[in-house]
Amino acid sequence: MPTLRIAIVGAGPAGIYAADILLREAHGTDVSIDLFEQLPAPYGLVRYGVAPDHPRIKGIVNALRDVLDRGVVRLFGNVRFGRDITMDDLKQHYHAVLFSTGAIKDAELDVPGIDLDGSYGAADFVSWFDGHPDVPRTWPLTASSVAVIGNGNVALDVSRILAKHADDLLPTEIPVNVYEGLKDSPVTDVHVFGRRGPAQVKFTPLELRELGELRDVDMVVYDEDFDHDEASLTAIQTNKQVMVMNRVLEQWRTREVGQASRRLHLHFWAKPVEIVGEDGHVTALRYERTRPNGEGGVEGTGEIRELPVQAVYRAVGYFGSPLPGVPFDETTGVIPNREGQVLDEDGSPVPGVYATGWIKRGPVGLIGHTKSDAMETVQHIVNDQASWWTPADPAPEAVPALLRERGVEYTDLDGWHALDEHEQALGAAEGRERIKVVPRDEMVDVSLRRVSSPTS
Repeated sequence: MPTLRIAIVGAGPAGIYAADILLREAHGTDVSIDLFEQLPAPYGLVRYGVAPDHPRIKGIVNALRDVLDRGVVRLFGNVRFGRDITMDDLKQHYHAVLFSTGAIKDAELDVPGIDLDGSYGAADFVSWFDGHPDVPRTWPLTASSVAVIGNGNVALDVSRILAKHADDLLPTEIPVNVYEGLKDSPVTDVHVFGRRGPAQVKFTPLELRELGELRDVDMVVYDEDFDHDEASLTAIQTNKQVMVMNRVLEQWRTREVGQASRRLHLHFWAKPVEIVGEDGHVTALRYERTRPNGEGGVEGTGEIRELPVQAVYRAVGYFGSPLPGVPFDETTGVIPNREGQVLDEDGSPVPGVYATGWIKRGPVGLIGHTKSDAMETVQHIVNDQASWWTPADPAPEAVPALLRERGVEYTDLDGWHALDEHEQALGAAEGRERIKVVPRDEMVDVSLRRVSSPTS
């Protein structure tokens, strides 16, 4: 049987996990996998979507590195699908393609004033503080009072980074420009708004506890938010995660506040209704108090409040981006699929085309959930071989030759190792574990060995 050539577009956790599972589930079939990544470095969400002060979560990198470092999967970094390589190209050189491109845009929040200066998407802010090479290197941190809309882990990441003193981020891989920006921030108060109650939040106990460990930051909660209804009491009594978070919040209710230079406020039962502005810039967040509706949801009380702020961050979820030549659902922000088999507009499977991760199921679940998600998709890949197309030129050397012909400066696994060592050397010079390189051209230059390591 000839070697089966598989292309995976997206070298984040979803794509790398899928490659690992596919190699293990091939059942004796000779499989060759190429990973294509639009950024010069792999790891996607782990490198560019997780706050730098989450070393335990970033430990996932070790598992991803093990997969790549076996040397059985090729990596083509700095290659943008739809520009540098197309679906027609992949059909020429591979038997099937798996898309694992994730979701990197902010979901929309339809309230008046969302486009005011000072209103930001959390995804853009996360990309900035994680040193994503395709976003501006500066961020307008000029607000003393900030509102963050959302009650998930991303909302807490954004709130924690805004409230945390920049010097406390130095042990992390925070880029120099991000440290300098946060160092100059005049912020004193960060307000987090969730439209449901404290027993219905979407963040995890770990994320919540970390807020209470911030140096020189008071945690502020409000007694009016803790008049629990029957459903909330049941959740607290029966769900271990909710029980732990309720215990943390109750402890914060008894803390003395007023000694710290910064405060992080948690507001529950608060539905944003308008971002108020003056002269085109954010001046306040207007919200409605909510209450349980008896059916697991919330309803408005009609009580409108307004809090003066100079910036608003919306952390209400991520949304996928369409890919050229690939079906896409504009409503849900995913590639339409059935258990990872991509579907056309008639609902029929598209031969040889698959999806996994957030572009498959939407931005739900933690990073570790991508393993089971990938397993489901891989089972179809293994079973569907008879329906795939036949590539005209499956030779392994054809794709590098094609990219070189098009003038694409692609990076490979050796290049990533060079960049990885370079960043560690930059960190060592400052007594830190790593300092992340931000500019794309510099990342490529280091990966292609056009820049010497600081230790050489």
